[in-house]
Amino acid sequence: MKRLVWFAAGAGAGVYAVVRARRAAEVLTPEGLADRLAGLSLGVRLFRDEVATGMAEKESDLRERLGITLAGPHRPELSGRASAPTGRTSDDSAPDGSTEITREGND
Repeated sequence: MKRLVWFAAGAGAGVYAVVRARRAAEVLTPEGLADRLAGLSLGVRLFRDEVATGMAEKESDLRERLGITLAGPHRPELSGRASAPTGRTSDDSAPDGSTEITREGND
């Protein structure tokens, strides 16, 4: 009976070692390496998207707490402050066609 237990334990360990060796060999094949790189690139993309989402949430939270609103897509204005007249309306653009970004106050 004792020999049968040791035989079963040895057979189990052998099967486990063969399965692990086969998985390790599969990882080192070109397909296995491509799968690993694809998984890594997916992880990097997901991390980048999470960071961008977190940055946008934090920016909107800070804008809300500081009272800064966006009048247009690229034109930050400070609310609650009187701005100096510039002679332009909010829809005017710079002479070269680009939108001018202005910032009132001390830097």
